[in-house]
Amino acid sequence: MPTVLFRLLQRLISLRSWATPALVIAFVFLTSWPLMALFEGTDSELTAPGNYWWWFLVTTSTVGYGDFYPETTGGHIIGVYVIVGGIATLTTLFTHLATTLETARGRRMSGSASLHVSDHIVVLGYAPGRSERIIDELLADGRHPVVLASWDDVDHHPIPDRGIGFVRGDLMTDDVLRRARLDQAHSVLVDARDDNEALAVAVTVHHVNPALEPVISLRDMSRSEHLRYVDEKIRCVQWHTPQMITEELLDPGITQVYGQLVTHGGGNTYSCRLPASLDRVSYGDCQFALGKRHDATVLAARTDEQLLISPAWSTRLPVGSTLYYICDQRITQEQLVRAVREFDGSHS
Repeated sequence: MPTVLFRLLQRLISLRSWATPALVIAFVFLTSWPLMALFEGTDSELTAPGNYWWWFLVTTSTVGYGDFYPETTGGHIIGVYVIVGGIATLTTLFTHLATTLETARGRRMSGSASLHVSDHIVVLGYAPGRSERIIDELLADGRHPVVLASWDDVDHHPIPDRGIGFVRGDLMTDDVLRRARLDQAHSVLVDARDDNEALAVAVTVHHVNPALEPVISLRDMSRSEHLRYVDEKIRCVQWHTPQMITEELLDPGITQVYGQLVTHGGGNTYSCRLPASLDRVSYGDCQFALGKRHDATVLAARTDEQLLISPAWSTRLPVGSTLYYICDQRITQEQLVRAVREFDGSHS
């Protein structure tokens, strides 16, 4: 009889299922109780319904408080059977748990699992070095999680130390983009291997989540018109400027501002050196005076030592410093002096 029981127990343990531990412990309980009553007698405190479940629990968990215990040789043998069943149950449970965790981790590392994330930034495409730089800048912002989606040629998570999600597969298929939870994403970057591929991926992105405003990196910016046939909300950025790509993802429209700064548009960028009559004038005085008098915006100042990008308004500028500003026309040194003195006179 014990041989049959142990063989059945062994058979149950070999089953790989979350139900296996429950089946094992239930089997041991249902077979051990009547056997224990047989050896210990029905008048034993141990086999009483109110006590046996407690003794079984502490014994299978290998705690053993000792408040109840078998006294006959047969009862001791059944006790050993219960202990073995408890150990087998715990071993099966922890083994299955470890296997499940390892399998889940393997699927995440291989990019085959579906992610559980929302309000995140999806980066479609991986290029060693380049993608790490883009992702590090996105993570430094700290407002959104990041998910990387790559083609099948990347067979495992390329940057697991960043703590980001990873999926892998054909980026022109709905399945891969849905596993990356593109339907729940805050924004998406299409960083493809060439412009034709970028166009194809953009079509799938628009199909999965038409509400997104994708950022597409392009080698040839003339292809941006083709991409806007897919979605007018698409924002195209030069592939060779990864920092500008991240800025566009985090602050939509900023590349258009940059474009206006370097091309002829509503205003041009000019420079003007500070004359001797404005020695130690503050950056704020220049900003306010030129803005009020000429509708100009001062962007930066260069001293002999360094370039100051939008410094504090209290920063004092020595003679010979250069102001860089946006205006619809060039401002002369004389106009600069008059504007600053006009400002000083209105506050004297």
